[in-house]
Amino acid sequence: RAYYDAMSRTYECGRHDGYHAFLDDSEVACVTDRIAGAEVLEVGCGTGLILQRMAPVARRVAGIDLSPGMLEIAASRGFDVQVAAASALPFADGTFDGVVCFKVLPHIEAVGSAIAEMVRVVRPGGWLALEFYNPRSFRGLIKRLKQPTPIGGDVADTDVYTRLDTLSQAVAYLPSGVRVVRTHGIRIAIVSARWMRIPVVGRLLGRLDRALSHTWLKHLAGFIVIVAEKSQVLTPPAVSPPTR
Repeated sequence: RAYYDAMSRTYECGRHDGYHAFLDDSEVACVTDRIAGAEVLEVGCGTGLILQRMAPVARRVAGIDLSPGMLEIAASRGFDVQVAAASALPFADGTFDGVVCFKVLPHIEAVGSAIAEMVRVVRPGGWLALEFYNPRSFRGLIKRLKQPTPIGGDVADTDVYTRLDTLSQAVAYLPSGVRVVRTHGIRIAIVSARWMRIPVVGRLLGRLDRALSHTWLKHLAGFIVIVAEKSQVLTPPAVSPPTR
């Protein structure tokens, strides 16, 4: 919370074009077909950049985040957001058609509990889009080798817990009753984010990256997005035998 509150005022600097815009666009593109006309929750919505992309086609979008500083900006854009943790979502069972969670799960230690909460607030037959950081990627190598970057005061980016998961490890976090529909790789062809600021080069790299997102090379992508569905059949609660 301290880390994201500290960076909330500068978070969007450079995020409206180039690499970061490509990343946000690619994440939403993974579920564009499911967002249309749906009620969607974003877990870890930050300043609302993903909500902003989903709102024009969704029936309703809502967001939660741990950082009041980030949410202040999202709320100023008119979005329905509130402070909450991914492991304790303030919604009733089956509230949403779908849940998206980008750039967040790698920073949650109790990842299984967080995913179970997201599954809980999705209706039977609903869907989830969950993103993970891949250790078997150039980006993963950079993450392991980079030096701490100060954010503000005594806070640095290395103060934030970060976990990297392969595709098979990420799938293993899904609870029973949830099946993988498809997987996407993002940042396969982009070795350096700086290249995306070069107009022609950036467009070509973006197109190449999206073309490779469904190939076996997704196993080497910096980001892995899993699109999964919740079973339409609910398991009835256990009933205790009558006492005599």
